[in-house]
Amino acid sequence: MEKIGELIRDKKIEGISERRDESNREGIRVVLELGRGEIPQIVINQLYKHTSMQTTFGIIMLALVGRRPQVVNIKQMLQEFISFRREVVTRRTKYDLARAEERAHILEGLRKAVDQLDLVIRLIRQAESPDAAKTALMAQLQLSEIQARAILDMRLQRLTQLERHKIVEEHEQTLALIADLKGILASDQRLMGIIKDELASLKEEFGDERRTEILSETTDLTIEDLLADEDMVVTITRSGYIKRTHVEAYRSQKRGGKGVTGMETKEEDIVADLFVATTHSYLLFFTNKGKVHWLKVHEIPEGGRQAKGKAMVNVLSLAEGEAVATCVPVRDFESAAYILLATKRGKVKKTELVAFSHPKRGGIQAITLEDGDEVMAARRTDGQREVLLSTKEGMLIRFAEDEIRSTGRMAAGVKGIDLEEHDQVIAAEVVEEGMSVLTVTVRGYGKRTPLDEYRLTGRAGKGIIDIKTGGRNGPVVGMLQVRQGNDMLVITSKGKMIRLHVDDVTSQGRNTMGVRIIDIDADDQVGSIARVEAEQAAQPESASP
Repeated sequence: MEKIGELIRDKKIEGISERRDESNREGIRVVLELGRGEIPQIVINQLYKHTSMQTTFGIIMLALVGRRPQVVNIKQMLQEFISFRREVVTRRTKYDLARAEERAHILEGLRKAVDQLDLVIRLIRQAESPDAAKTALMAQLQLSEIQARAILDMRLQRLTQLERHKIVEEHEQTLALIADLKGILASDQRLMGIIKDELASLKEEFGDERRTEILSETTDLTIEDLLADEDMVVTITRSGYIKRTHVEAYRSQKRGGKGVTGMETKEEDIVADLFVATTHSYLLFFTNKGKVHWLKVHEIPEGGRQAKGKAMVNVLSLAEGEAVATCVPVRDFESAAYILLATKRGKVKKTELVAFSHPKRGGIQAITLEDGDEVMAARRTDGQREVLLSTKEGMLIRFAEDEIRSTGRMAAGVKGIDLEEHDQVIAAEVVEEGMSVLTVTVRGYGKRTPLDEYRLTGRAGKGIIDIKTGGRNGPVVGMLQVRQGNDMLVITSKGKMIRLHVDDVTSQGRNTMGVRIIDIDADDQVGSIARVEAEQAAQPESASP
């Protein structure tokens, strides 16, 4: 109880609001009350990890097999144990048989002696010495030396009628025992029956309820078993700082609000990317150089809304000049899925997800890039969807994913969109049914447009106009898919963030200017945007602007 209290004070175990010791004469009882919203299994795993409530120890199934040490499995162990018991019972039976035969031999001589008692007494009286008496008995009664010695050692009280009857009875019982022991040695079924009966007797005498559960397989507690699987907002700056924050830290506001500070940045730094993932998810970090690094969300330093985060060079093994371009949250690598990559110059590539499941410390190659090209986006897909590519100048193309054949990690990809001279790809999405396209410009304006307004064309076309980028809007900074009920996060280059309902963003046609999404200062601009699912929405809370 004191140990649990220390762990709670040291914050090694969290989520317990009250603890009580209700132990009495009937037994030990400790009651732990959890705080509202806490997950019981997470707290139990923390108790298992940091206390002696659960003890883990390693064993090795090492046995002497044929007098040689050998590691065996459970079946082999049972077989060797049965073989050992067979040997024990066999050797014990042979020993008992030898003793019984020795005793039967002596009793046979004693029976001869009591049957001819007068002759025995006369021979003993006439003998000059014990050796002479022994020799006479052996000659007259046809006895062995052992039998003769047993007769000479017999006490006079054994000569009574009652004792004579006991000798005969014991001899007959011994002969029956000899026959039984020989029957055991001659019958494998009887031998195994004895082994079974002895084990059953041991179980009845010493057995109690099993305390250890035998499982087909088990694993040690991992760090994921101690952490709740919660939604986190992962934020990355252009200069390479990263952090994770609970999604509930950002309250929803009305469209056009000022927002709250989402990340403190240096004056020359801007937030380049943010997305929502769970603490148990993997993160695939695709860099501008076409490499991929592997990390888990809970391994990212956690910070509040205004925290700057930690430098990526302290989290990932990035090479000189390498920076994270985009991240893909992945729950597992077992399902049949693909990673779709899009580059700044409009190239696209599709590779099986499993190809990225075992990166090296310094990362592995995800795509071969041309000089001056960079990875801009990476998305997970099932290989049978449609692709949206959005450009800085407000163009968008929609084409079928099956126009991109799956290739290995070292492939360079194919053309996804035919760009104008000064244009570049800024976002890529895999089409989801029932979604709208949300586009936001650098000056904080944006709009929602029904997906049906973007016709399906072939890959490598020029695309169609998505939003007007001239005048007040400026270039496009982000494009993503949303549905009714979603929230969105918008963060500016100075770290100001707003969370709002996408339903508050007016739905308009393609070739329009949009409405104000966030009110930003003249020297500020939108850095990136992200979608928050409806079930992740938090209750409104107070926050300082």
